[in-house]
Amino acid sequence: MAIRKKEPRSKFYELLQQQVHNEFKASQQYLALAVWFDNDDLPQLAKRFYRQSVEERNHALALVRYLMDTDHHVEIPGTGEVRNEFAGVAELVELALEQEKEVSADIKTLAKTARDEDDYQGEQFMQWFLKEQVEEIAQMTTLLNIVKRADGDLFDVENFLAREAVVDDDGAADPTMPPVAGGAL
Repeated sequence: MAIRKKEPRSKFYELLQQQVHNEFKASQQYLALAVWFDNDDLPQLAKRFYRQSVEERNHALALVRYLMDTDHHVEIPGTGEVRNEFAGVAELVELALEQEKEVSADIKTLAKTARDEDDYQGEQFMQWFLKEQVEEIAQMTTLLNIVKRADGDLFDVENFLAREAVVDDDGAADPTMPPVAGGAL
């Protein structure tokens, strides 16, 4: 069997490979948050962050699928350490919001790099992620505002999540999301 020669890596593809790491690390961090909430008997917050963990995993594998589809070598990285200890709910949600802002900056850099390198397919691929980050930051900002307004009454936060469903409860996948390696969960 002949081995296919892979495409050389541009800066965009190097950054895309790094973003695979970032998305997997975000997934693991959200898992740690979900377990913290679950351990404190906060089922709606736990559910929200378990779902967020899976979503970030799907984002990582969408990047992997794109790398494979464009004939680039893919490496699945380790994720490094995640934070597991927190003083309170607001601290967890603040961490999640900061994480989303960092990912948003990374995605903007990826889109700009693709444009600067005249990689029109890469730039087009990043458009979905740009849209997604607007939603992610808006949802996490809303959740942080609710946590702060609840002033320690976590039942208010739990009731808000149960009533308002910050994310779709039916688990329906976004039909505009890029394909995910192995299929979206």
